[in-house]
Amino acid sequence: MSGSGQTARRPEGAAGGGGAVERAREIAGSLEYTGGFGNEHASEALPGALPVGRNSPQRAPHGLYAEQLSGSAFTEPRAVNRRSWLYRIRPSAAHPPLHRTDNGKVRSGPFTEAIPDPNRLRWNPLPDPAPGTDWLAGLWTLGGNGDPAERSGMAVHLYHANAPMTDRVFGNSDGELLIVPESGGLLLVTELGRLAARPGEVALIPRGVRFRVELLDERARGYVCENYGRPFQLPDLGPIGANGLAHPRDFLAPVAAYEDVERPVEVVTKYCGQLWAATYDHSPLDVVAWHGNHVPYVYDLNRFNVIGTISYDHPDPSIFTVLTSPTDTPGLADVDFVVFAPRWLVGEDTFRPPYFHRNVMSEYMGLIQGAYDAKTAGEGGFVPGGGSLHPMMSAHGPDRETFERASAAELKPQKLDDGLAFMFETRRPVVVTRQAAEARHRQKEYDSVWQGLERHFPS
Repeated sequence: MSGSGQTARRPEGAAGGGGAVERAREIAGSLEYTGGFGNEHASEALPGALPVGRNSPQRAPHGLYAEQLSGSAFTEPRAVNRRSWLYRIRPSAAHPPLHRTDNGKVRSGPFTEAIPDPNRLRWNPLPDPAPGTDWLAGLWTLGGNGDPAERSGMAVHLYHANAPMTDRVFGNSDGELLIVPESGGLLLVTELGRLAARPGEVALIPRGVRFRVELLDERARGYVCENYGRPFQLPDLGPIGANGLAHPRDFLAPVAAYEDVERPVEVVTKYCGQLWAATYDHSPLDVVAWHGNHVPYVYDLNRFNVIGTISYDHPDPSIFTVLTSPTDTPGLADVDFVVFAPRWLVGEDTFRPPYFHRNVMSEYMGLIQGAYDAKTAGEGGFVPGGGSLHPMMSAHGPDRETFERASAAELKPQKLDDGLAFMFETRRPVVVTRQAAEARHRQKEYDSVWQGLERHFPS
């Protein structure tokens, strides 16, 4: 059977075959959440399943097994320590040996298929997947940096899928996954409960948390940032003060739900860059109650509180940071997740699109919907589902058409509300995979968008 919230529910196996989308939508429409990024959450799907006053009683309620999931070292400071206590039907230790399985299109650091390329690159969206492609099979690695064994660095993946993960579960030991849907919604069935993530929302799956992906539409496509380093956290606000950017309360964690499923389930684990699998005789998504702060979240990007200029000049894009994975160097991130959400532009005597730039950080940008104000959309341009990579110190900025239009525009208050773009920004070069470098959907003439920028000196 399956349980959710504070009461047990009727049996609901993994969606598969005809009606899978309808069943997933029905579940997504009835989901409950608990709010607050980094909070100490607690939830039980069966009354009395969560022990009171201790974590590991001699006999856990309802014959459950108590198990701690540690997302950080035991002795890390309380402010950054991540762990959750799970009360499950079987302990995670009860599984057969793992065996190597095909990595498909998934690649991982260290990225050594090619040398780092200083050229600016851009891709069209992934082509439609073959029939029967689930989310894991449709995961496609563009590139990355660092090394998951060293717990430092990141990877950029894309996904396309047209089938649910049926009797298949995935867990990532290498890092946490920030999933950014671009088209088609996802139902994420995790150990700690269920989340629905639609275009315009993002989902964060912590390191080691196992989950299954079902579809809320006939097909789905999007982006994934795999963070090998410190868990994402909300950025400090500094002189901004106590409010602004992403509000903690808008990050929604699931309530407990569990599967009591007695049938073969394939469990795939990513470990040090390779995929391993074992077939369990039960579903590992069998957590009846839990408490802690190592939890999944869903966040609506349209709730991002944009801070910008009300006088002149364009603020640095760091002002749009939703989440950051810090390093030991103050202010230097292993990876930042940045969103360019709807906002007003009012700067006086100001070139309003993002300025021309060379950056010590590497920038991968994707588009969720509409158009981005610094890039021309349409055929051969920057379109939803596509992406661009600007390596560290590569010169980039508005294309010729955007520059000419913005330089001559009347400077009246302007609302940008037809686009939603994002950026994965990282301190290291992003080395692309061979499949990304040779992809047919790579735009081979990307550099041409800056050709024709005329000399205006002397004016």
